[in-house]
Amino acid sequence: MDDSGIPVNGTLIWYYTICHRQVWLMAHHLTPDQQDEKVVLGRFIHENSYKRDRHELLIGNIKIDLVRGTGGKTLVGEIKKSSRSEQSARLQLKYYLYVLRKYGADINGVLFFPEEKRKEEIVLDEGSVKEVETAIAGVKRIIALPVPDPPVKVHWCHSCAYAEFCWA
Repeated sequence: MDDSGIPVNGTLIWYYTICHRQVWLMAHHLTPDQQDEKVVLGRFIHENSYKRDRHELLIGNIKIDLVRGTGGKTLVGEIKKSSRSEQSARLQLKYYLYVLRKYGADINGVLFFPEEKRKEEIVLDEGSVKEVETAIAGVKRIIALPVPDPPVKVHWCHSCAYAEFCWA
């Protein structure tokens, strides 16, 4: 399958570190159960946290959760319900910073974990650029597959909104 019609986005980058099957399913418009309690909770937290900031900035094929200007400095943010998938969240935000740099905006990002009352600043350094480029190539490789990889039980499966699709 030609992946030219399926652009890489932050969600696919996030799924890339969790489950390659999820990457394929999402890229091919097989969305997870939108009524799954964790999906609903995540949506609620996203919509009701940091209300003073600008939410959902669309730039190209990415959707940034939050934009904050403080002290003459602009930050972009990603809101997550917990730090449980912190590695994925970091990579997703690095991807956004990578895309913004390609547009000429060299800014930093912040991961927000409102339920934990915690935040973490993310900077796009050269190591991060390589990490993002590797993930982009991996996502494109997965998207190009004619069918998804078979399901593989990982520790994320018990809380996955795709669980019924994979294990029913």
